[in-house]
This record gives sequence, structure tokens and C-alpha cells, in this order.
Amino acid sequence: MKTQLKFMPAALGLLLALYGGQAGAMDVAEAYRQALSNDPASLAADQGLLAGREKAVQGNALLRPRVNMQAGVSRIHNRQTGELAPPASLLVPEESSGTAQQASVQLVQPLYDRGAAASRQQLREQSVLSQTQFTASRQDLALRVAEAYFGVLVAEETVRVVRAELEAMTHQRDRAQARFEVGKDRVTDVQEAQARLDAVRTRALTAASMLELRRAQFRENTGAEPDQLAPFAPTFVPRMPAPLALSDWQMRGETHSTTVLARQSELEIARADLSRHRLESRPTVEFVASYGAKHQSGTLSPLVATNGDRTGSIGLVLNVPLYAGGALDSRQREAVARLGQAEQGLAAARRDVRLKVQEGYLSVTTGVSRITALEQALRSAYSALEATSGGRDVGTRTALDVLDAQQRLFAAELDLVQGRADYLLGRLRLAAAAGELDESSLRDLGPWLMH
Repeated sequence: MKTQLKFMPAALGLLLALYGGQAGAMDVAEAYRQALSNDPASLAADQGLLAGREKAVQGNALLRPRVNMQAGVSRIHNRQTGELAPPASLLVPEESSGTAQQASVQLVQPLYDRGAAASRQQLREQSVLSQTQFTASRQDLALRVAEAYFGVLVAEETVRVVRAELEAMTHQRDRAQARFEVGKDRVTDVQEAQARLDAVRTRALTAASMLELRRAQFRENTGAEPDQLAPFAPTFVPRMPAPLALSDWQMRGETHSTTVLARQSELEIARADLSRHRLESRPTVEFVASYGAKHQSGTLSPLVATNGDRTGSIGLVLNVPLYAGGALDSRQREAVARLGQAEQGLAAARRDVRLKVQEGYLSVTTGVSRITALEQALRSAYSALEATSGGRDVGTRTALDVLDAQQRLFAAELDLVQGRADYLLGRLRLAAAAGELDESSLRDLGPWLMH
């Protein structure tokens, strides 16, 4: 048994190496690329970006010339019932009918329209906001893929460790049973070993169920099967974040975070809305040019429907809204309140980003020390198991002590795997909080994975 325990960690490491050495192992960046073409939320963000870009086009059109054409056809039947005095009686017959056609083209060019200029600024900011929302959706997808990816790795390692634990507990139960039958152990040792074995069997079922759930989550996020994921590298050396100062990361977050950028766009939209409803934005001056023609056919009198008329006009139109039931001032007051709301929303976003950056930063910095401590704990648990096994062989330790030492070893292995996953996810969350998470951030995880 001592020899078997001695090489148990090495066997697990070899299994990891064999698993990771498969050709074509998928890393996190490759899983992210798969998700880009399969994740519905990502595909919806693509369409949202295309729609948002059109907002800028619509805004630019507000101060450009507008050209309209109108055309109409009317069927007219005219019957005169009264007596007309000459010469009108000569021009209008008692009964006539015919068809009248008219067409006109009008050009309108805004010359002074501060409300339209503010609306254009709003639409442009909405286009910028759509780009920010698209970037945020990409970062969210990268985090979801990474969480699903490492969730599968941790679940697979849990299944392997629990199976190894199940094999060890089965061996301990059989050994206790054999020693009890020859009078070297007590029945309580057999019962304790059996209880531990039953508990591990329950954990094995739970671990298998969790693995299937994690695999399903990965498939739903990426559209790919998690059959050949690159596992954690045997040599896992965590690094401190660069730059090292927390204040530098918080400054990055306040500048590049998608949450802050979105709130900044909302603030600009609110400012433009207030400008649109100010008193000086209400009057408008437009240059208007038009040209029209009228024709008629049949027996209609020229007094009823003109024929062959051509009309052209050029002028300026001033429009000044004076009273609209109190709505004009109400909209301005509403815009002032919306602006104040947007300002406080931006301040809250900056506060939240600073806290998220600090959370991610501490996850990385403490993760470095945590992994070192977990590696040492694993070595200590292995040494304790060897010592306890040797003590049992000479009678200074009991079988129960060995079972406890084995479970501490298996728990230390799982804690180390979870610590490595948490460290890598912490790096990604820190990058996301700072607004810098992209595909290159996923590729940077390469040194900690086997390919």
C-alpha cells in the first residue's frame, strides 16, 4: 500500500499529461472563437452593433437638405346649379367633367435649428453607446466561455480524484475486513472504512453529475464538444499583475471600462437632450425652394382646374413655437432632471468599477500566494499520508488515521486545482473590470495550459 500511495500523485500527473498531450487540444481562445459564431447573445450583439451604427447616419441627415415630391390625380365632375354673371358664365359650363393632375418638388435646407443639431449629437452618442455595448458583450462572452472552460477542467479533475479516492477507500475497507477476520483489527475499523467508502461513492455520483452539467454549459456557450480541452500545465507558476499598483488598474478601469463608457455616453445624450429643449433651440429657420405643375384633361373649366400652370418659389421659413399647453417648459425641466440622473449614474459606475477592479486585483495577488500555499499543503498532505501509513504498519497509528490522511490528500489536490482555476479567472475578471479583456487576454493564458 505504501508503494501505491507513493506514486499516486505521479500517476495523476501522468494522466494529466496524457490528456493534455492529445493532438488538437482546444485552449480558451479557441473556445472563444467557436462561441463567436454559435452563441446567440454574441450574434444578437453583432446585429445590435449594425443597428447602432445607423444612428449616426440618421443624425447626420438631420441638418442636410430634404427633398420631397408630391403628386396627385383627381377625377372631377362639376355641375353648376346657380346663375353666373358674365363673363364667368362663359367660362364655366353648366356641367363638365375631367381629370386633374398635379405634381410638386420641394427642397428644405435647415439654416438655424439648434434642436436638430442636439438631436444629431444624441444619435451620434447612441451609435457610440452601441459600440460600447458590443464591446461589453464580447467581454461578457469571454468570461462566460472561460468560466465554462475551467468549470469543465475542475469537474474532470474532481471526477478523477474522487475515483482515485474511491479506489483507495475500497482498498482500505478490504484491508480492514481482512485484518478483522484474522483478529488484527476491530469491527469498528471495518464499519468506519465502509462508511467512508459509502460517502465517497455518493461524492462520485455528485461529481459525475456536475461534470455532465459543466460539459453541457460549455456546449451551450461555444457550440463545441469539450472533448479535448487543454488542461492546466504541470508546472504552474502564477505571476503578479502588471502594472503592480492597484491605483494604476483603477485608473484604467475609470478610463476604459465599458460600464463607465456607457454611462458617459448616456450623460452626453442627456446633455444633448437638455440643449434640444432650451429656449434658444426652439426657433428654426429653413430655406425652402419648390416647383410645381398642374394639368387637366376633359371639359373642365380653367376656373375649376387649371391647366399647364408652372409655379416656382424660393424663400425662408421662420418657425417659433410660442405655447404648447405647458409641454415646452415641462420637457426642459424633465431634461434637467435626466441630466442630473445621468451624472449620478456615471459617479456610481466609477465607484463600482473601482471596487470591481480591486476585487479582481486581490483575486490575482492573493491567488499567487494561495497557489504557493496549496502546493505546499499538497506536499505536506502527501508526506503526512506516508508517515501515517508507516505508523499504522508498526502499530502507532490506526486505520482511521490513514483514512483521514488520505482524504486530506485528495482534498488538497482538489483545492489546488480550484485555486489555479480561480487565479486564471481572476486575471480575466481584472482585465474585464479595467475594460481590457479581449481575445489576446485569453491567449495570454497559454503558459498555464498544456497544448
